[in-house]
Amino acid sequence: MVYLATADRFCIDNENFKSNLGILSSRVAEEIPVNTTKVSIIAALVVLLAGAAFTLRGKADETPLPQAGQVAPNFTLPSQDGSNISLDSFRGKWVVLYFYPKDMTTGCTIEAHNFQQDMAKYQQLDAVVVGVSVDSTGSHKEFCAKEGLSFKLLSDQDKKVVVQYGSMADYMGVKIAKRNTFLIDPQGKIVQVWTGVKPSEHSQQVLAALTGFEKK
Repeated sequence: MVYLATADRFCIDNENFKSNLGILSSRVAEEIPVNTTKVSIIAALVVLLAGAAFTLRGKADETPLPQAGQVAPNFTLPSQDGSNISLDSFRGKWVVLYFYPKDMTTGCTIEAHNFQQDMAKYQQLDAVVVGVSVDSTGSHKEFCAKEGLSFKLLSDQDKKVVVQYGSMADYMGVKIAKRNTFLIDPQGKIVQVWTGVKPSEHSQQVLAALTGFEKK
């Protein structure tokens, strides 16, 4: 039986509170059943392991954001049509590499629509638009068909590229991509980075930057 302390067994005052607390702790430790102790130890281990796992995930999510002036990290991912697309296959062109949270959500639909609406302007500037999220290729295919999108949407279900570009977010325990964009020049170097973009304004921001770089 677990030892229970009562007020008349222990005098709790300023002088002897600490000593009484020590006596109580030792008696409880002696009289707790073995099974309860084992459960407590197991529970403590689970908490410690969960904390370690959380720490490791947190570190992975905190990969620094690539900055202007750096060579864009190369990768290969499947697109909505099932073909594998490598970033370095676009060498010689400007690349608008944008990360977004989720297919068929309001903000992501607005952002994609605006890129599609301005596609002729991007083509005039010899630029391609490439979207990346952690959705499946099937989800991308459905999204493109529903919204009439003609540019490539790449599936990063393993979340390696999202982490590589410092663009991982945690939404209520679910890992998604942040709304970040990287403008990459024809030599494969990042020239501008946007973070936490506003979907309704973003395509115009990118076009303005592209036009500025083309004039240099």
